[in-house]
Amino acid sequence: MLAKHLEGKTAWITGSSRGLGQAIALQLAKAGAHVVIHGSTMDSSSYFKEGGSLAEVAQAITKETGSKTLCAAGDLTQVDVVKGIVKTIREEFGHIDILVNNAGGDTGSMGAAGKNAGKIVEGNDALFLPYEEVRTIIDRNLMTCIHACKEVVPAMIEKKEGWVVNIGSIAGMAGLVGAAMYATAKAAVHEYTRCLAALVRPHGIHVNCVAPGDTLSERFKASRPLEDGRMNQASLERYGWPAEIARAVEFLVSEGGSYITGQVIRVDGGRQLWAG
Repeated sequence: MLAKHLEGKTAWITGSSRGLGQAIALQLAKAGAHVVIHGSTMDSSSYFKEGGSLAEVAQAITKETGSKTLCAAGDLTQVDVVKGIVKTIREEFGHIDILVNNAGGDTGSMGAAGKNAGKIVEGNDALFLPYEEVRTIIDRNLMTCIHACKEVVPAMIEKKEGWVVNIGSIAGMAGLVGAAMYATAKAAVHEYTRCLAALVRPHGIHVNCVAPGDTLSERFKASRPLEDGRMNQASLERYGWPAEIARAVEFLVSEGGSYITGQVIRVDGGRQLWAG
């Protein structure tokens, strides 16, 4: 990608206090975008030692890239919280050009600070997961995406320009016994991406989805045992790295993605090779 090709644009990356979101924020800042760092709380970066606070992450990105940053905390399952964050971003930067809906994850009601870094192990299936956990997973992965789009995209329509990248998962492209509600929510994110892309296509707005495979974020490493055979960097039969997801997002909001919309793009090293 050309250096600073996103200069003058503002990108809000939800769930960017750590992990994939933090890598995406850094990647877009390197390309010249102003970035808004978001987490559920101001200290959510500290859970897996990826920063002492949102402010610390924002300062580090500014220092490394020279791009302006803003940090905002709040629960995006709450519409009023989303409205407040969007208002703050517009007061600071005037507009939101790029929205990356990264907030989510296969975490239950205890959050990332819970056992197994929040990953539910027992009864995490299509029938026996408690209702509270079902609602938590669907709200965290699907409703946060919908809420942010509803508050941000109408202004893109008025401007006749904008880029939305939703973060799905290859889990949403196959039937699973475990993590069934996470897979269901991510499949819904994939379809919402297509529906939104169809709606805003006449206005020149790009809407796409990146579906990562297993990626070595700090939370991922803390939530399950790792397979030694997938650590071999000479093979594509390996785990991915957050920067590899971030580069795919950058491509979709750049000139290279100028004629791409409504797509769900796997970034998984070929783990899933079937159509659809």
